[in-house]
Amino acid sequence: MSASDEPIGSERATRRDVVFMTIAIAVGLPWLFLRFQGYHGDPAIVAALSGLAIVGAAFLLSWAAEAFEKDVSQALALALLALIAVLPEYAVDMVFAWKAASDPTQASYAIANMTGANRLLIGIGWSAIVLVAWLRFRAHKVTLERGQAIEIAILLVATLYSFTIPMRGGLSLFDTVVFAALFGLYAWAASRAESHEPELVGPARIVGNLPTTKRRFGVGALFLFAATTIFASAEPFAEGLVESGLQFGIDEFLLVQWLAPLASESPEFLIAILFTWRGNAAAGMRAMVSSKVNQWTLLVGTLALVYSIASGRPASLPIDGRQAMELFLTSAQSLFAIVLIVALALDWRGALALFVLFVLQLVAPWEGAHFWFAVAYVVMAIGLLLFDANRRAAFLRLPSEARLALSGSPMAAELVAEPSPTPSPAHPESRVQSGH
Repeated sequence: MSASDEPIGSERATRRDVVFMTIAIAVGLPWLFLRFQGYHGDPAIVAALSGLAIVGAAFLLSWAAEAFEKDVSQALALALLALIAVLPEYAVDMVFAWKAASDPTQASYAIANMTGANRLLIGIGWSAIVLVAWLRFRAHKVTLERGQAIEIAILLVATLYSFTIPMRGGLSLFDTVVFAALFGLYAWAASRAESHEPELVGPARIVGNLPTTKRRFGVGALFLFAATTIFASAEPFAEGLVESGLQFGIDEFLLVQWLAPLASESPEFLIAILFTWRGNAAAGMRAMVSSKVNQWTLLVGTLALVYSIASGRPASLPIDGRQAMELFLTSAQSLFAIVLIVALALDWRGALALFVLFVLQLVAPWEGAHFWFAVAYVVMAIGLLLFDANRRAAFLRLPSEARLALSGSPMAAELVAEPSPTPSPAHPESRVQSGH
């Protein structure tokens, strides 16, 4: 009998779940102790212990978010989960933006960290969901829920607007207003989605089956502990990796752009993969899309705000030529990814294209390569819309579906709240699409 076949009240399953939750909490305690003792020792030790703490916190976040679905909609639970999961990225980037007010060289690191995080999220995160679904269930594509038309529409608007930033040479407080408004619209839409009774498994079942007051306290405690652990671990983890890498003479700019985001992105990657591995690829992809919305609106928008506060006056975070190119490439990748999922599905071909192009632009050795990769992303996005009638129809239908979902009409409620098919223990693949 597999773990998923065990009855909900199984004593063996409950003991195992308690052990898992205990381990997830325990792996973070050594680093938390050292962190609050002011430990600044060997970078390898810092990276290892803080990395373990992040992994444990990621598990706790996934379980808390699932249990949270008993009180709110899945859309809002996953939106909050995505927001908490990207807090490490916010913390690291805000440090760079704050320091840039007194040290202009830090401004390029803030943009580098932000663009690296966004490209990792799509090139690795979105692709990984489809890959895991294929490895686990031989699913050829992952289907998104219809209510995610809102998220895709907001991503599209943010992406189209982001193309203007490199031309203006900096991130201003006007950009903060635009991106914050887009994020506010997304959060409001997620809060309006109707809830449905979730099927809880593993440690989430322990918390979710508690009486209402105790369940809410337990969920809050898990969120608080996990968020505290991530805040205390992400920046030291990134710095430990950077300091260790510098010993080998690696370009500091590239370390800031890739290693630091990789450290802070690990919770959300792990959470989404766990959802997918258990047969809920739709929730895994929703978590990844939610994280992209968070990072492509609120994260980008707050950079100028933090920079202005640190400067003591309204100011634009400056962008040099290299960072303008990185922003252009990031916007182009985002546009291509949106066109791939605009029909509310990502198949293995699209996932493979995202992954391969990401790896190629990462290792491209020639000068000016990023410009041509950006152009390629834009050309492919336009080509898909021109030559794929179904995708073009879905793209043109996106504004109306987003408006309908926001309107609160009965049909809108069906669009937003339409759940994935409930999986049976024997057939968890009912939450992913085979593509046959």
